[in-house]
Amino acid sequence: MQRIYEPENLLEGQMLVDMLASEGVEAHLLGQHLVGAVGELPACGLLGLLVADCDAERARTLIAEYNTAQPVSGDEPESFQGVLLC
Repeated sequence: MQRIYEPENLLEGQMLVDMLASEGVEAHLLGQHLVGAVGELPACGLLGLLVADCDAERARTLIAEYNTAQPVSGDEPESFQGVLLC
């Protein structure tokens, strides 16, 4: 297993785990149970995404594509131009 990415928060970490799973890459979120102790632990480096060695390069590529993705123009309502509603 390789640690390939450090999510900023628990929400981002879980979203990436789910995105990778949808692409057939099994990922594990390391440190998710430590987030509640942020007041007592260093705030950086608590979370990490782990994948199998053979999936590491593909997972890094998928995460890079995910992080650079832009909303498709025209999907937003006319009253909220430039705002993506989820």
